[in-house]
Amino acid sequence: MKISQLIVRPFVVLVERYYPDPFIFAILITFLTFLLSLGLTDSGLQQSIVAWGNGLSSLFAFTTQICLMLIAAHALSHTESVQRLLAKCGSLPQNKFQAYALVALVTGFCSLLAWSLCLVAGAILAKEVAIQAQRKNLKLHYPLLVAAAYSGMVVWHMGYSGSATLSVATTDHPLQDIMGVLPVTETMLDPTNIVLALITIISIAIVIPLLHPADSELIEVDIEKIENLDTETIDTKQFESTFAHNLDNMRLLNISIALLFGIYLVIWFATEGFALNLNIVIWSFLCLGLLLANSPKHYLKLIVNASGPVGLILLQYPFYAGILGIMKGTGLVTVMSNYFTEIATAQTLPFFAFLSGGLINIFVPSGGGQWVIQGPIFLEAAKTLNVDPALIVLGVAYGDQWTNMIQPFWTIPVLAIAGLHLRQIMGYTFMIFLLTFFLFGGALLFIY
Repeated sequence: MKISQLIVRPFVVLVERYYPDPFIFAILITFLTFLLSLGLTDSGLQQSIVAWGNGLSSLFAFTTQICLMLIAAHALSHTESVQRLLAKCGSLPQNKFQAYALVALVTGFCSLLAWSLCLVAGAILAKEVAIQAQRKNLKLHYPLLVAAAYSGMVVWHMGYSGSATLSVATTDHPLQDIMGVLPVTETMLDPTNIVLALITIISIAIVIPLLHPADSELIEVDIEKIENLDTETIDTKQFESTFAHNLDNMRLLNISIALLFGIYLVIWFATEGFALNLNIVIWSFLCLGLLLANSPKHYLKLIVNASGPVGLILLQYPFYAGILGIMKGTGLVTVMSNYFTEIATAQTLPFFAFLSGGLINIFVPSGGGQWVIQGPIFLEAAKTLNVDPALIVLGVAYGDQWTNMIQPFWTIPVLAIAGLHLRQIMGYTFMIFLLTFFLFGGALLFIY
């Protein structure tokens, strides 16, 4: 057995035996947060429960945004044009190394554009590669391919949809009084950040193939199980000659509304510059999806097919909002962050911001949400220690994306598309978690 397989095997076994489902994980983290608030702060049980209850609905707007973004990205990725492109990409690998590396590379670069595109397009590409490899009699471990598809989430905050970097570049952002407005040229577009993102993606593309298990442990793709099912269950043949039916299938209608979206986006970027936010990304996906769909009816069908994982997200995100409520309402996040700032020096503060960001992401998987609550604490420490605030933004951003590899929430859409269970991929993503600790932590300590 290869050394790489010997290293990864204990983590695979550990995850298979002990790692809970995402919903169970959210429940356990909720109770852990209660215990920490009672043990580390002056808050009593009643205050903690009230803070939790008040927080449950605090992220409703954001929850709607991420659900709509995932639905729009899913629909776009399943249009015939994008499917043909992904199928073409899926046919490229001629050996195992190429197959795993291709998925890791594509999903990494998709993530730098938009995290939702990474989750959906990456999962679809993993399916395509697995299906076409099986037809070529190329034996691949399907869970490892899907882990490669999820690996892009470890660089998402370094790209164009990074919540913290976009937030601090916006006039009147919540922390402007502390740090002013920080242009993306000092964070997202900083040369070191760009090079580090590229190094990370390439490193993952090299490491992932080395984790390929022995042939006796391979789990190949079940083509019949994962192929898309037709969700159209209502017989509409009796309406095929009607005016309404013709409207349902008139492509001009969806192209017209797509052009309306497109005109708005052109005006937006012309007047605001390259000012991405969640809403603009959503409208971009809707625009492209409508433009590429065969008809309004076809696009509605794509949306229905995309809605499966959204229910799980809608159920779980209020729990994380409640956790955020406890952490803010009881001062727990201040206690946690202060622990790092009190032992930091000017040299190590960005690294401790990274560790703190990674820790808080386990409790609240929301890059924007955790920046708002952690940012003030670390920025005050940065002012005292004379540390560039851009390094604090990047440190928290790196920490947020880093622990996505062990936080199961964002695996939900990937696993829904791939037809796998969390415990089949998380052992491999744990290895990416270890790898990127040295890449991100080392950069913050010794390069920036």
